[in-house]
Amino acid sequence: MTRIGMATSWVSAFPRTCIPFLEEMDHILATPLSKMDHILSTPLSKIIAEGPNSALTATPNAQPAIMATSIMVLRVLEQEFGFDTGKRVDVCLGHSLGEFAALVSSRHIKYEDALRMVTRRADAMTRCSRDAMKTEGGEYGMVALVCEPNRLSSLIEAIHDFLGHGVGEGGRADSASHRPPIEQVVIANINSKNQIVLSGSIEKIQALLVNLRQFGSHDPRAVRLATDSPFHSPIMAPAAKMMRKILDETEIDFEQALFPCVSNVTARPFDSVSQLKELLSSQCVETVRWWDSIRWLDQEEGVRRWVGVGPGKVGRNLVGKEVGMRGQDTVRGGGVWGITEPKEVEIFLKGLDETD
Repeated sequence: MTRIGMATSWVSAFPRTCIPFLEEMDHILATPLSKMDHILSTPLSKIIAEGPNSALTATPNAQPAIMATSIMVLRVLEQEFGFDTGKRVDVCLGHSLGEFAALVSSRHIKYEDALRMVTRRADAMTRCSRDAMKTEGGEYGMVALVCEPNRLSSLIEAIHDFLGHGVGEGGRADSASHRPPIEQVVIANINSKNQIVLSGSIEKIQALLVNLRQFGSHDPRAVRLATDSPFHSPIMAPAAKMMRKILDETEIDFEQALFPCVSNVTARPFDSVSQLKELLSSQCVETVRWWDSIRWLDQEEGVRRWVGVGPGKVGRNLVGKEVGMRGQDTVRGGGVWGITEPKEVEIFLKGLDETD
């Protein structure tokens, strides 16, 4: 989630940390290491602060802006409040784009490398969408479906029955990549016990919804997401290929990581450098198994304290609904916090101390 001025309150409250951080961000993005690096005509910090909104919400700007702002908030925690990330955090994860910020927080990937990576990934994804529209026509995007919790499994089954292809691990439609883009629809995210996100041809998604309501005994609430790119679908295959090339050229110090990071693709921690490179690149075309990840951490690993760092509250809300907590829960000795504004830092730190 991006909005003009999303870093302003942080810069005002913590200029000593935030101003140098944003200057570093601009310097990294203004220093190309290859001809593939995206060079902005306007510094990203200026776009974040002043807009216009059309520039900030454009994928090649929005994605690095969100990732960088998330890491800036973490730097404030560390440098202004003495938060020891390595000692206070046991495991991390991030939803889709957020996986890159998570890997920076765990020190699997250097911030500079991740920022360049995210920017090039966003450029490639934009090209994938543009190429699909140019060659096949039609409209592409993503639509969230919300159903009754006890109906999710049958809804997913009905979706794949209509689309006429089998389902792989995590709800991935194995044969979708063999169809022309105009006919492609896949489940991009399994976010919670009652929410999934479809990605692909909007025309095909609309036909699917009509079929579900008329013949499939399902009437999910459908919400079009604010994107014209079908993320986590086979249309993004060129972006996945490019990401693999970038990752193969990126130094990843797995042994020096501070704590494990859970993969969107497997819903389990990355276990090696080679696996990280494979899964982080294929994430472009794979289902984000967010619900499975949260359930594993909650039910198998016994995580009781959660914090979401950076713009937006979607991830925090999804976690809170699944684990049954919002803010501090003194009865259960845990909590679910979000840090999107400076005033929330002390609330989180106080809650953390009181639930130790």
